[in-house]
Amino acid sequence: MAAQAGETEPARARVDSPEWHGIVLVTGTDTEVGKTVATAAMAAAAQAAGLRVAVIKPGQTGIATSAPTDADVINRLAGPETVRTLAEYPEPLAPLAAAKVAGMPALDLFDVVDAIRAEADKHDLVLVEGAGGLLVPMGLRPGGEPWTFADLATTLGANVIVVARAGLGTLNHTALTLEALHRRGVYARVILGAWPAEPELVHWANLGELVPHLVGALPSGAGSMDPGVFRRSAPGWLTPALHGVLDNWRVWAEEAG
Repeated sequence: MAAQAGETEPARARVDSPEWHGIVLVTGTDTEVGKTVATAAMAAAAQAAGLRVAVIKPGQTGIATSAPTDADVINRLAGPETVRTLAEYPEPLAPLAAAKVAGMPALDLFDVVDAIRAEADKHDLVLVEGAGGLLVPMGLRPGGEPWTFADLATTLGANVIVVARAGLGTLNHTALTLEALHRRGVYARVILGAWPAEPELVHWANLGELVPHLVGALPSGAGSMDPGVFRRSAPGWLTPALHGVLDNWRVWAEEAG
């Protein structure tokens, strides 16, 4: 896929370094799959490893509900050095739709790119959390065309973490998201957003299929943990690629079971 005017060339699979640094985008197979808590876990593990971490949320929607924002959750659980939300919209819709409904300016792709790169100059790891799935409309390009989180990944040349469910339906949703990223030349890996306390056959079957792509798995309810417990536990949920200590899925599965 050719880069459009003003964009960098698409990212290629970058496996020369065992650990991920720089800009990392976090998307999901759908909404409510655990992106925010997974982002907090990555931030906590990286900080425990001594990295300077920033988390950026380009577009936060649903603030009219008065529920804690994603930035609130990440600050509480992980307390990164920097947490920024670039735009907030009242209605719980996709960011572009929420901007239109509210009559507010839509997110400009290159304003978002500039903000992320500015934080990358000051931090070792910048985690950028999307909204919903990979192809949700996020905002507008200068010419008026919508852009998606996939467009942001190719413009930045960044690796992507895909947060997925553990249960029924996840294989198709995860495969579709990974294929869309691969076609764009984007290197991606998967985190299970909520591994159940009492996994069933479908969870174990899915785990076996997804292990080649996995770099982490969070326990169900991790977002409700005491922040101190969360920060101490986070490295155990992530592989060394994400500055964790999970290095043997067989051992993990035996303990989880």
